Amino acid sequence: MKNIIVIGGSKGIGKAIVNALLENNKVYNISRTAPEQQHNNLVHHSLDVLADDLPDIPAVDALIYCPGSINLKPISRLKLDDFRNDFEINVIGAVKTIQHFLPALKNGSNPNILLFSTVAAKLGMPFHASVAAAKAAVEGLAKSLGAEFAPLIRVNAIAPTVTNTDLAAKLLRNERMIENITERHPLKKYLQPNEVADLASFLISDKATSISGQIFELDCGIVSFKI
Repeated sequence: MKNIIVIGGSKGIGKAIVNALLENNKVYNISRTAPEQQHNNLVHHSLDVLADDLPDIPAVDALIYCPGSINLKPISRLKLDDFRNDFEINVIGAVKTIQHFLPALKNGSNPNILLFSTVAAKLGMPFHASVAAAKAAVEGLAKSLGAEFAPLIRVNAIAPTVTNTDLAAKLLRNERMIENITERHPLKKYLQPNEVADLASFLISDKATSISGQIFELDCGIVSFKI
């Protein structure tokens, strides 16, 4: 049974990851809100990663940092604080978490770190300047730390397209918007949280011990294809 930390595991993609891992792993969920689910293998710590002290856990096999943001505005309406806030949530929170749990990861078995980017870091899209800049930094962090921590600790990132979560609710708020999002993707679909959780489960598993420093575009074809 592995010890897995999920930052932001009470909602959205993080919640789906926790649910996918609970049966066979000890999962530590760290988030501001308590998870709906209860399980003997689930330990919850209610705190704000950016503001509060993180708990001490002696040995960690996988660290998954899920918090993110979708702050879509024209550059003329984005304030410098928008960029700062997105960078804090997506990058500084991940750095703080990694620094804190690094000794515990070094005590783990085949330890690894999983971060989250977005397709907007690769595919230029209007109104994504702030979040794309922050997530591009996450991708740089994953590659840099993958090199720095090799061969002991693997580091990868998943870059999902639009996923059916509360965070993306404004993008999927009516049938017309859902149809537009669906049609924009070559595979004529968008993501469900469990699809992202399945890839996350594989990447932190012992089946992926040869994979590090990679950004996985879980994109329904939108980055790679033009049809």
